[in-house]
Amino acid sequence: MPADGPSPGLDVLATPRLRGERLRAAHGELLAGELYRDERVMATLGGRVLGEAEQAAALERGLAHWTDHGFGTWVFTAAEDRFVGHGGLRRYELPEEPAPVVALLYHLAADAWGAGYATEIAAASTRVAFEHLGSDVVWSWTQPANHASRRVMEKCGLRFVREAPFAGLAHHFLRVTRSEWEVRTPGARTGS
Repeated sequence: MPADGPSPGLDVLATPRLRGERLRAAHGELLAGELYRDERVMATLGGRVLGEAEQAAALERGLAHWTDHGFGTWVFTAAEDRFVGHGGLRRYELPEEPAPVVALLYHLAADAWGAGYATEIAAASTRVAFEHLGSDVVWSWTQPANHASRRVMEKCGLRFVREAPFAGLAHHFLRVTRSEWEVRTPGARTGS
């Protein structure tokens, strides 16, 4: 588990096609309009659109995570500042794990689906977890019916561990260890 506190240099996360900017309060309406109020997006993120109070609480949790842990999520745009999605890393406590885990997450706008952006965001975020945060393991989970999300995780080296409930719904939990990631990732720089 990475140490808490600020992580310099993580305000921007760039990939070959995307630019991720650290989550800011100013992103609230964009996330609400493109993600939280879109039934297609929310179908696999709890099954319903979020109300205004839930949207505000989600944003506040994301902002607090950066403050408390020095890492978090980014808002990603493609060419001409077109919004693509929101993703990155978050610390979670899972009942089955003895210590908090670093988890990978990504939520894409519906019009960005199928273009490989989720894989790009997930791969870059996983690299940050291992190279910048010093994580030993990265976790992620999805509902069993969300095959596209599971494929993204598998492309990034995560492997199925178990099925268990999360937020009251069945989820498939996957993970990748630092050594597994190093073997499959050209140019990995973790120093282990």
